[in-house]
Amino acid sequence: MTYVVTVDTRIPEGTPEMDPLQRAGAVALLEDGFQSVKSLEGADGAEAELLDSIVAVHPDGALLKVFVDAPALEFAEDAVQVLVDELLERSELLADWRIERCEVELHQDLAKESLDAADGPDVPPDDPAARKARHTQPPAGERVGEEYDADVRAKSVRNRMLELADRLRSFPPAALGVLDGAEGREDEAAGFSVSPEGAALVAGALVLATDVLIAELFEDVQVLTQEDSSVAECEGPLWHLERLPDRYALRYDALFARRFLVTVIALTTRFTDGSFRRLGCVAEELALRFLLREATATLEVYGLLDDDVSAALDAFAGHVFEDMDHEWLHDGSLDGDDEETLGHPLGIELVAFEEWFTPFDEGRYVHPSVADGPEEAGR
Repeated sequence: MTYVVTVDTRIPEGTPEMDPLQRAGAVALLEDGFQSVKSLEGADGAEAELLDSIVAVHPDGALLKVFVDAPALEFAEDAVQVLVDELLERSELLADWRIERCEVELHQDLAKESLDAADGPDVPPDDPAARKARHTQPPAGERVGEEYDADVRAKSVRNRMLELADRLRSFPPAALGVLDGAEGREDEAAGFSVSPEGAALVAGALVLATDVLIAELFEDVQVLTQEDSSVAECEGPLWHLERLPDRYALRYDALFARRFLVTVIALTTRFTDGSFRRLGCVAEELALRFLLREATATLEVYGLLDDDVSAALDAFAGHVFEDMDHEWLHDGSLDGDDEETLGHPLGIELVAFEEWFTPFDEGRYVHPSVADGPEEAGR
């Protein structure tokens, strides 16, 4: 069976965050290490096949997703941990890194197989949508009797968002609609100003949504890989990829999903490390659309989406998107028409599917492992 093992690695405590050059070096070392391995061997001599790997480096370490064909879940986890330990020990740069987590995060279908014979109050619901809704419920310690205090949970999430706000380093408050010296009021000269707190909530929601979006896209990649199918043909549940433009659903296969996931990781990393300048390609525009949707949904679930916060979301979208031409890709009335034919009468230029990962121009950054166009595209 194919398993996806999640490995969370961290730099030593007390070590300064990695700069962009160090992160690029870590990516190269880890990717080269995985590419040099084809099979894994466990302690009992059994073997597993290494199918694929995804490396997402951040300032404090790296999140790895390792796809293996193994005889059992426990074997997959043990073999991958041994492999990653060896890869870290090979390099002076990575030798002191530690593995904080190495486990298979079961997708809904796999988890259901393991729980079919189980019973009890904590068994997850069968329906994927119900499972996702369950994620918004609080820990048991936040329950009072059988009733859940929604206000307490909303306050907890709100505080968490405010704590995370500073991590969106590429965007000052002005990018989220805050005017100098303004406190969230109507200004005749400048128009409506978002409050600093409203902007901070949106910044934190975007950071929080990043983790959720990446984790769920990892699961989408796993489903398409296991089924060896496209989004249009997929029988398993998908979190996000079904929301891409329907006109190309047959072309969203596992390879596309992996490239899109890497694009999301690269984009959100630039958001948080302070290096973002402009969106690099159509895939990044679609990735931002997903991120905004996830952040908006989280804010709405916890009753935090008031007019002030909505204005901050709109300001952020207006700041990052240079145009909204990509929205036409979602227009079902245009299905069957090619992009070149559509562009002229509408007065817009729709980028062909084959160029979604191509930099808009040589000054745009697209992650090297997914870019179709100029390799010299800079950040």
